[in-house]
Amino acid sequence: MSASLLVAAALALGACSSGGGGAGGGSTTPTAPATSPATSTAASGEPTSGPGAVAAIKKNWATFFNGKTPTSQRVQLIQSGDKLAKVLKAQQTGNPLASSATAKVTHVTLTGTNQASVTYSILLGGQAALSGQPGVAVYEDGVWKVGLASFCALLKLENSGNSSGLPSACKG
Repeated sequence: MSASLLVAAALALGACSSGGGGAGGGSTTPTAPATSPATSTAASGEPTSGPGAVAAIKKNWATFFNGKTPTSQRVQLIQSGDKLAKVLKAQQTGNPLASSATAKVTHVTLTGTNQASVTYSILLGGQAALSGQPGVAVYEDGVWKVGLASFCALLKLENSGNSSGLPSACKG
């Protein structure tokens, strides 16, 4: 098994066995109109622009992809998390590699007040195993979350590029 498939398997942790079919996220990152560099904060949430937003995105992605983060917290850090709770729980219990998985965001470009392009790497045991992955962060419910398209792209990678068998939340 290649290193990238091993990493994806560690992240997906059997997720494909717990959902229906659908399309994966691919490597295309959706974009939104650019915003000014001034920092703003939503009424009751994390900053939506500037360095505060970038820091929140990096922190939340690292927390979400940390194999030791409880499922209940991971559900709160991914877009449409309520639809992925079973998949995320299966990840926690279905693969021993999961506990050593982490992520590091290396670049964030805010593309709007509710979206950002992200470049990240997946680490296993502290070593880069899947580097320079494109992703998207979305601002939902006052929190910068891992975009559903990014997570589904990893699931598709784990599934040898096949979108069949992915969770229904990964449908187009």
